[in-house]
Amino acid sequence: MQHLDDNTQAQPAPPCIMVIFGAGGDLTRRKLIPSLYHLMREGLLADGFAVVGVDRLELSDEAFRELFEQTLRDYQAAEFDPEVWRRLAERLHYSQGDFKDPAAYQALRQRLQHCTQAHASAANYLFYMATPPSLFSQIIRLLAEAELSLEREQGWRRVIIEKPFGKDLDSAIALNRELHQYLDEAQIFRIDHYLGKETVQNIMAFRFANGFTEPTWSHQFIEHVQITVAESVGVEHRGTYYEEAGALRDMIPNHLLVLLGFVAMEPPNSFDACNVRDEVNKVLRAVQPLSPEDVLTRAVRGQYGEGLMPNGEKVAGYRGSPGVDAQSRTETYAAIRFMIDNWRWADVPFYLRTGKRLAGQFTEIVIQYRHVPFQLFRNTPVEQVQANQLVIRVQPDEGIQLSFSAKIPGPVMRLGRVNMDFCYADYFGNAPTTGYETLIYDAMNGDATLFKHADTVEVGWELVAPVLDVWSALPPRDFPNYRAGSWGPAAAGELLRRDGFRWRHIDSA
Repeated sequence: MQHLDDNTQAQPAPPCIMVIFGAGGDLTRRKLIPSLYHLMREGLLADGFAVVGVDRLELSDEAFRELFEQTLRDYQAAEFDPEVWRRLAERLHYSQGDFKDPAAYQALRQRLQHCTQAHASAANYLFYMATPPSLFSQIIRLLAEAELSLEREQGWRRVIIEKPFGKDLDSAIALNRELHQYLDEAQIFRIDHYLGKETVQNIMAFRFANGFTEPTWSHQFIEHVQITVAESVGVEHRGTYYEEAGALRDMIPNHLLVLLGFVAMEPPNSFDACNVRDEVNKVLRAVQPLSPEDVLTRAVRGQYGEGLMPNGEKVAGYRGSPGVDAQSRTETYAAIRFMIDNWRWADVPFYLRTGKRLAGQFTEIVIQYRHVPFQLFRNTPVEQVQANQLVIRVQPDEGIQLSFSAKIPGPVMRLGRVNMDFCYADYFGNAPTTGYETLIYDAMNGDATLFKHADTVEVGWELVAPVLDVWSALPPRDFPNYRAGSWGPAAAGELLRRDGFRWRHIDSA
């Protein structure tokens, strides 16, 4: 994350060769190549940049390039620039091989040497693991044995790893241990595309660059916090994977807890990656662990049945999805109430929720402020004064909304709800983005601010481990327990009502 003043333009990343393992897959097609196209268009890729895709398909360089051109044309629509694509396409190369075969890494070595000469590139290699997690350790071990991940004086070696980072605490610890056998922590970039969203980065800017924000960012003024990742889609073609993961494993340790970390962390000494990640880790370690008894009252799970979506589409339940057991006990919805055991957030609950086939598609953070004293309005027609609410929208319409009370014009004191709404697209334009551009650019620059440290991964799994254990030991009896097209199970609403709160009303509901 480059930190530039208003008059400074971001500079091209250092020359490097990006090696994509799993180059023939969906992630490369939908996210990685479009992200590189955007970086090329913005002039953020060096002249010495190149890509080497690695996969088992037998493809020439030209055939490899053709895989992505039509996708880009469809994705960019009227904004597709043939000249930008030409400059990127001529830098795309392909090396065929089996990820488990040491010979593939010798072939890759030769391909890298060729590309380094052909593009006058530095010997800097960025390896991207766009593969199933089961292959991470093996690929990195074989890279090390081929001495491709060994950093030398003339070049750096970095590895980007996609989530999931393990499936529980034990597997996350084991994965980190395996990675550290062959790589230093500084070489490992654990990617979470949610942290590439502009608004997630703007949490820090909003908190620490505005004099009115940070003084009120504590238990003295804030009543509770809600973090929501709602998805209107079902599991689609990921049924087999989802049966192993579920909503809790898939979203909360990887995405929602990191959002909590950025919202709740103490001000870092600087925007240096180590300082920022240290503060995120500190606040996550201050989250009170749940006991098995706590799980029964502070965590809610759900699974969607058939229902009607807001657009009128009738959809099947989760158990009717391809690859899903007809009696599946896997949750497609999870909500948890966490407390943070430090001075800033004493007695402030943080509510996290995520789900599939909900009535809307959005990610947002709600800061609910405390009510003001009512005494002043006791002898007026005002029946109650609503609390202020700050909503940080992460997607799809990135922005910030602040609601407050204002007097309705007229001879008597009456209050109305007013929203001040800032939308990124209105102020700064809305260039196409995948959420990966910033993260890839930062990895090329060696900036790990928006990437997860090993400690962050492990503490995330520590916090959800009691929930996983209890839910595994006590199978659900009421699945499916919410309709597709609704806002989730009734118990999720009760989770907040017990504390006197409610989930924020969503206008699209």
